[in-house]
Amino acid sequence: MSAPDEIRSVEIESPEIAARRVRLRRRRSIALGIALALFALTFYALTIIKMGPALFDRAL
Repeated sequence: MSAPDEIRSVEIESPEIAARRVRLRRRRSIALGIALALFALTFYALTIIKMGPALFDRAL
């Protein structure tokens, strides 16, 4: 099969499949956002822990 034949044979998705694809993409985006937030919070917490209790004893 040549490339032009493959381009011509593209099928149009049904609305149900398109809606399912949008839901899956949204769910994946939310999961990635939560994972990124947890990653950032982990680094923030580790930084505070590494600084130790002397961080709160300093003069403001």
